[in-house]
Amino acid sequence: MSLPGFFSICMLQSIVAITCGALMMFYTKEVTVLGHGHEIASKLQGSTPHDQLLIQTSESFSGLLLFTIGFVLFMVAFVKDGEFQSFFAKGCVLVHVSMAIWRVSFEGKLLGFGHEWLRQALGDIALALSWVFLLVRQMLEFERKVQRNVI
Repeated sequence: MSLPGFFSICMLQSIVAITCGALMMFYTKEVTVLGHGHEIASKLQGSTPHDQLLIQTSESFSGLLLFTIGFVLFMVAFVKDGEFQSFFAKGCVLVHVSMAIWRVSFEGKLLGFGHEWLRQALGDIALALSWVFLLVRQMLEFERKVQRNVI
């Protein structure tokens, strides 16, 4: 039995990841300004042409990774096995929570980011909560089925 809502959550997060990844690959400077603001984006650009090229290459590869993750989410959305869906949802919760912890632990200590890390960490927690709600719904439906069969 597949999880209700699994397809929707996968597709929504897939669309977001593919869009953000493509924008990061092809519009690196604009996305940096959008994500961090003009002042912080100018600091993150690098001071020498070599630094700027390295940073732009790194951002493009990050975008490619995000695009690939979105494509994997798109493919996983069509899997109908309930056990796999549950396992995948738990893994997604772990990844999003780990990312939020990383942002708080490391990005929070960098002076150049201001309070952008907090907004991004809250976004990671919100994405994790979408998977948590899916898992809670699965547990509640399982308990209802058990109660119907026992009583």
